[in-house]
Amino acid sequence: MTASSRGETPRPPVNADPLAALGELPGVAGSVDSVRKAVDRVYGHRVMRRRSNEITAEAALRGARGSAALSGADWALEEVRRRSDFGGEGEPQAVGAALRLTAEAGQLLSVWRQSPLRALARLHLVAAGGAAPDDTVGRPRLAGESVSEPLVELAVPDADEVAGRLEGLAQLLLASGGARSDKGVGARREGEAPALVTAAVVHGELLALRPFGSCNGLVARAAERIVLVGSGLDPKSVCPAEVGHAELGRAAYAAALDGYVSGTPDGMAAWIAHCGQAVELGARESAAVCEALQRGAA
Repeated sequence: MTASSRGETPRPPVNADPLAALGELPGVAGSVDSVRKAVDRVYGHRVMRRRSNEITAEAALRGARGSAALSGADWALEEVRRRSDFGGEGEPQAVGAALRLTAEAGQLLSVWRQSPLRALARLHLVAAGGAAPDDTVGRPRLAGESVSEPLVELAVPDADEVAGRLEGLAQLLLASGGARSDKGVGARREGEAPALVTAAVVHGELLALRPFGSCNGLVARAAERIVLVGSGLDPKSVCPAEVGHAELGRAAYAAALDGYVSGTPDGMAAWIAHCGQAVELGARESAAVCEALQRGAA
């Protein structure tokens, strides 16, 4: 006899992913499928079989450049490649932080699975790099502390709301397994959220909360990268979503974030689709790098 036939409320599967319902929003399945195909095209390129380390390194550089651009430091790729000194304030500081975060993200996969909040604290520590007062680095802001994130003009949640929602996000990630293997749409077990959905929620929530006094956008995009890599969707980190977010533009990024913050089904679906477009554009960028290497032009 089933629970429904006994008049009881059916229980969700023991391992049900609390974010899985977002994968059922209109248009999200199409975004997930489109992302998977774009990622598969890069991984299937013949250059990836021989020179994947080079593609990963180039994707890291281009991803850092894109993330810095969204934080107000829109430097040419060759300038980022050429520079070695990122001291001082302003744009060099933002580019240096983006580069450090890109390097650090790959080292935090196991920490992220066990304690997302500890991983976020580490990301902020790396991003700040001495640019913020020592007692504010690596921890969520306290009541009365200011926050700087020029791209995001939304109202800033107070410290108590930030603390509660950060804890809720961590619990959601732990309940969903943090970053499960997502080796294709068909490979996911029933009840699991696609990696794209989880990455979009992490990214959107961190941007909405701006939990730290500085570098929130940079940290949010690095966290998105960690989810995409750790999930198995992009294990070699060759599909930098940051490239796509930058290419789509700051206005579109902010508008999509408004949809996430609204909490409406349409708004959430639009944000997830935006993040999906960004991953696809990052995959396209790396595919172009593969083609250039194959021609001997790069």
